[in-house]
Amino acid sequence: MSSKRGILNSSRRWVVKIGSALLTNNGQGLDQAAIAGWVKQLAAIREQGVELVLVSSGAVAAGMTRLGWKTRPNAIHELQAAAAVGQMGLVQTYEQEFQRYGLHTAQVLIDHDDLSNRERYLNARSTLKTLTDLGVIPIVNENDTVVTDEIRFGDNDTLGALVANLVEAEALIILTDQDGMYDSDPRSNPQARLIEETAAEDSQLDAMAGDGGSLGRGGMITKVRAARLAARSGAHTVIVGGRIASVLTRLRESESLGTLLVADQQPQAARKRWLAGQLQTRGTLVLDAGAVKVLRQQGKSLLPVGVKAVRGRFTRGDMVVCVDEMEHQVACGLVNYSFEEAQRIIGQSSENIESLLGYKGDDELIHRDNLVLKGP
Repeated sequence: MSSKRGILNSSRRWVVKIGSALLTNNGQGLDQAAIAGWVKQLAAIREQGVELVLVSSGAVAAGMTRLGWKTRPNAIHELQAAAAVGQMGLVQTYEQEFQRYGLHTAQVLIDHDDLSNRERYLNARSTLKTLTDLGVIPIVNENDTVVTDEIRFGDNDTLGALVANLVEAEALIILTDQDGMYDSDPRSNPQARLIEETAAEDSQLDAMAGDGGSLGRGGMITKVRAARLAARSGAHTVIVGGRIASVLTRLRESESLGTLLVADQQPQAARKRWLAGQLQTRGTLVLDAGAVKVLRQQGKSLLPVGVKAVRGRFTRGDMVVCVDEMEHQVACGLVNYSFEEAQRIIGQSSENIESLLGYKGDDELIHRDNLVLKGP
């Protein structure tokens, strides 16, 4: 396999995930100096025009320190309380450090259900896209105060991958307390070899990663699974030691650090393939000839003005099929408005949406990023 490290230098959208052990210096409280170092690097990368989303663990561990708890409790409500307390300190620390470089941050609390529900998926996608367009750094964490399973199993690696899918990132960087992924446990085998680069789908990774338990190889199995999930939308994943000096800026310079798990396709192509596989549709949009031509020949978004009729019962985020006036399939995609809303705005200019609905949502009925062409 030829090296794909160059993608880290040319990519324009990163998701960076930082683990609890790093953020809290193995449970001793927030490591202010380390956070300051990562933020300094992120600011330098942002200055190069890279859009950044930060997925941060550490709320529960930080809360335990603030509350003076020496051991992690088993009761869910106590873990949730620790998360609520710790999240305050975590966000304050990030905000303070990013402000040194004139960068604003935004707290975004989500869970896996938010990204599996198609309406909330589109809402989260739109919000994160707006934030990054504004130059803001979203700080994403699971909503640990109300989510129980994610606290119990600590799966922010998967959340990082889901966020990479959501924003169509080209790279997912997972900072961990090991230098990367090894072919065996380096703590028990001094001859363990660092895996520098391989395909995310490499079946040998499962045996190398172990069971991912609390005494496993740094939870590597969750990171491998996250890399495979990220690869579905074309994102390459790097598993790398967060304590390596200038690790993020060195990765940006394509230096061979950590383990690169390579996706086999580009983000946009992967997303289109995912959309094409969504077989269950909730409604139909009938397009006029002009809209059909625009979609097929110019690859643009579908605007309300080009739609003549709507059928079915769909809500925002549902998959709908687009047909021409002869009922030939033209495309399918995730719709930005419900059936009732679509009925009121079809055939109209996007400039009229606010007056017709009383509020302004998206200009498009279906954005081109959420649309796949079908037929000839």
